[in-house]
Amino acid sequence: MALRSATAASCVDDDYQTLFQLAPVSLWLEDFSAVREHFERLRAEGVTDLRAYLRANPDEVAHCSSLIRVIAVNRRTLDLFRAADLEDLVANLDTVFRDDMFDQHVEELGQLWDGGNRFASQTVNYTLEGERLDIRLEATVMPGHEATWERVLLSIEDITARVRSERDLRRSEQYALGLFEHSPVSLWVEDFSVVKMLLDEVRAAGISDFRTFLNVHPDFVSRCMQEIRVLDVNQQTLLMFGAESKEILLSRLGDVFRDDMRIHFAEQLIDLWHEKLWQQREVVNYALDGRSVDVFMQWSVFPGCEQDWDQVLVSLTDITARKKAEAYVEFLGKHDVLTKLYNRAFYEDELARLGRKGPWPVSVVAVDLNGLKTVNDQFGHGDGDALLRRTGEVLKKAVGEQVCVARIGGDEFMVLLPGRDERGAAMVVEQIEKVVELNNQFYPGTALSFSIGHATCHQGERLSDTVKIADSRMYEAKRAHYEGLGDRRRD
Repeated sequence: MALRSATAASCVDDDYQTLFQLAPVSLWLEDFSAVREHFERLRAEGVTDLRAYLRANPDEVAHCSSLIRVIAVNRRTLDLFRAADLEDLVANLDTVFRDDMFDQHVEELGQLWDGGNRFASQTVNYTLEGERLDIRLEATVMPGHEATWERVLLSIEDITARVRSERDLRRSEQYALGLFEHSPVSLWVEDFSVVKMLLDEVRAAGISDFRTFLNVHPDFVSRCMQEIRVLDVNQQTLLMFGAESKEILLSRLGDVFRDDMRIHFAEQLIDLWHEKLWQQREVVNYALDGRSVDVFMQWSVFPGCEQDWDQVLVSLTDITARKKAEAYVEFLGKHDVLTKLYNRAFYEDELARLGRKGPWPVSVVAVDLNGLKTVNDQFGHGDGDALLRRTGEVLKKAVGEQVCVARIGGDEFMVLLPGRDERGAAMVVEQIEKVVELNNQFYPGTALSFSIGHATCHQGERLSDTVKIADSRMYEAKRAHYEGLGDRRRD
């Protein structure tokens, strides 16, 4: 019976040895008894906080490590650390345990110091070939050895691939966040899911002509605008709209999206009705200080969100400077730079348009600036240009912005008055003369003086002939002006 029991015990030991060797994780059987004895000496010397003591005395960490004796490792350990056998592994432990291990090893020793019979950590080891291994370590004092720590079983799980994946994921997230936060373009992440629900409800009600629906129900546009939820914005957005923080901007969205934006948003809703999930258009927003911001908007539903529109990316490029430049170029194409009045090209186009379509009658006022050549000759072109600028101010003030007032030559100006008869033209001439008088009181030096003639074209007559009549009358007034001065010159 005793022989059979011994044989059975031997079989059990053999089975455990087989399990130890064939375990799919790295297993280490170690003797920590010398470490325990060292801890007792440290306590006797008055050490109470082992972690602080070890960090203050880093050589003690290495000393504790040297007291640990490796009794056995399994095959997975030898394969993991690229060791030929136990002796090879033990002889090169300084290669395995180094660099990034210090803090974690202090924590492991601290867990034992605190009275536990186990410790765990996530740390770094190295193969004998120098390859970094991220590992998850768990250690337990084996039953029956709690008083001595002569047998401690450690398991090491290789989590290098998982840690690398997590690290790559964090880098990818940081990269994406960096692209978002530091993009030179204003970026908005928005939730349009309620807008989609509202559109679906309208569709379910049998509406097919959505544009007509919006014309009849303009409040629907406002409601959809109110249901957009802004999830995030980047730093460029704060700069573009003059907001100190995201919280301030999001609390004042009503100041940003208003006025003309409703017209643009209505067109956006029509595109969404026709399932255009990528859009671009030029729109007008407003900064928090009230200034208008012309933007080029690109709008796109995130991939995978096509069913709900719960994540939408909106990019806004500030094109205010470009729009101002375009407006200025357009202004130059139609206006005289010096006087800011319309130029000859625009005048001739407007004259042709009125000659075809009216409204009738159309009156024409011809204006000539007296004395411009004399001022240029005696005082220089700077003073002459000042007179021309004053002329522009006077004519715009007297006539208004709604009609064509043009500089068609050096000192010649024309005013086109659609829908005005002879009496209306005479009233305009009278108003011009009053504004000239006020202008001369305001500006010292050379006084403004105009020679003016006007004529009226009725339906069926040629407007070009009326222009000639107004010119002729203006020249008669000019002759009278210089004759009154006793001067025969015409300038």
